[in-house]
Amino acid sequence: MHNISTTLTEYFRCPDEFATFVAPRVLSPDSGYFKFEGAVTCYGRTEGGYRCARVEEPLSSIDANCHGGNVWLPFCSDELVGNLRREHYAATCRPSVSRKGINRLVSAVYYALRPWMPVGLRKHLQRIRQNGWRQISFPTWPNDTSVDDLLGSLLALSIVNTGERVPFIWFWPEGATACLVLTHDVESQVGYDFCPRLMDIDERFGFRSSFQIVPEERYEPTLTFVNEIKRRGFEVNIHDLNHDGHLFRDWVTFSTRAAKIRDYAAKFGANGFRSAIMYRNPDWLSSLDFQYDMSIPNAGHLDPQRGGCCTIMPFAIGNTIELPLTTVQDYALFHTLNSHSLQLWQQQTELIVRRHGFASFLIHPDYILQQRERDAYLRLLDYLAQVRASSGLWAALPQEVNDWWRVRANMRVVQRDGSWTIEGPQSHRARLAFAELTNGQLSFELAHANAESPSQTLENGPPRVALTN
Repeated sequence: MHNISTTLTEYFRCPDEFATFVAPRVLSPDSGYFKFEGAVTCYGRTEGGYRCARVEEPLSSIDANCHGGNVWLPFCSDELVGNLRREHYAATCRPSVSRKGINRLVSAVYYALRPWMPVGLRKHLQRIRQNGWRQISFPTWPNDTSVDDLLGSLLALSIVNTGERVPFIWFWPEGATACLVLTHDVESQVGYDFCPRLMDIDERFGFRSSFQIVPEERYEPTLTFVNEIKRRGFEVNIHDLNHDGHLFRDWVTFSTRAAKIRDYAAKFGANGFRSAIMYRNPDWLSSLDFQYDMSIPNAGHLDPQRGGCCTIMPFAIGNTIELPLTTVQDYALFHTLNSHSLQLWQQQTELIVRRHGFASFLIHPDYILQQRERDAYLRLLDYLAQVRASSGLWAALPQEVNDWWRVRANMRVVQRDGSWTIEGPQSHRARLAFAELTNGQLSFELAHANAESPSQTLENGPPRVALTN
C-alpha cells in the first residue's frame, strides 16, 4: 500500500512524490526497539523482525528494500517518529505513571519544601536522585538525533530509488545555517528582581530572549513588568501555574490548572509555555492552547523526568509547535555536573549548527546571581555571538521561530517550466535547497536567492544508507 510519509514532508517540505513509500498492511501487535538500516534506533511496531523490550539489549537491524520501482518499508514511519517525539518509547517518562505510591509522596514533600531549601541541600538530593544517568544508553547524550537521522535516511532512500536529488524548503529563513534561541525561566522573587539586569546583559551581546514567568505563589508578576520586557523587544511566556511540579500529575489536576493557565496567558499576552522542572506529558500539551511549547528536552538525562524527543528540530503536536530544549540547563551544568566550563555547551552548539538545527538555551536569572555563574553566562553569550557572526546563525525569539515554522508549513515546492520553485505566503523569505547523496551520505545544496550567485554546499551527516534489493 503506497503511503506518503507526512512527517518527512513536514520536516523537509519536499514534494509528495519524494516521500511516498510502500508501507505494510499489517504490523506487529507489540512495539519494541530495533535499528533501522543498522544505524538509527527506533521504537514501534514492524511487519517482521525482532523487536526488543529494552533498548539496552542487542538490537537487530530491520531494513528497507527496493523492487518494482518502490521503496518498501517494514513499518509506518509516521508512527515511529511520533513514538520518539512524544516519548511513547518510555512509559516511565510519564509523571502519572512513574510518581506513584512512595515516589509520589517523596516528590510532593520535596517540592513543598524546595523554595526554602538551601541550594547545597537541593544539589545533594538531586545528585542522589540522578545517580546513574551516565549509564542511560537512549536517548544519546548529550544530544540525540534519532528522528533527524531516521527522516534523513528515508530521504536518502528516495534519492537512491529515484536517482534524483530532492528539492525542499530550507529549514530557516533567508538561508540561515541554523537557529538560536535564549530563554529564561523566572523561578523566584530574586530572579524576578534580576530580570532588568539580565536584559541589559543580553542586549550587550546583541541578543533578545524570552522570559517565562510563574503566575501564582512564587512572586506577583505585574503588567508593568511584562510590558517593560515587551517594550525592550524581549518576550514573555507562561511558566507553569505555581511551579510545584504537579501540573501533569493526573487529568483532573491538569485540566483544572490548564483553565487558570489560559487565563493568565490572556492577561499577559503570552503565546508560549514551559512546564515547571520540565515535567510533561506531550500528548496533553496541545490542550493548553498555546501557539508553542518549550517543555520537552532533546535528551533529558539530567532532568527529574527523563526521556527526550530525540530531535534537534521544532515539530508539531496537534496545533502546538514544540520548540525542544536542545542544550543542558544552567542549573544542571553548574550544580549537577559541578562545571562552569563552556565545553558541553560548545559541543552541543557545534553539533546543532553542523546539522542545521535548533539550538535553544535555558538560563535562569535565579541561578546566575553569583559572579562565577554570571561569568560563565557572559562567556557563553560571547561565544554565541562569535558563532552567529561566523556561521550565519539566526538568533530569534521563540515567537519568531513559531511563526516561521507555521508559515514554512504552508509553503510548497512546485515545478514551473522545468524548474523547482517555492510558492506560498512569505515565500520570499524561504530558500530552495536540494538533498543528494555524496559517497552514500546525505548532503544539502542551498540555492542562492540571487540566481546569478553560486549555490552553497552544506554538510549534514545522517547515517549512510544501503538499499537492499
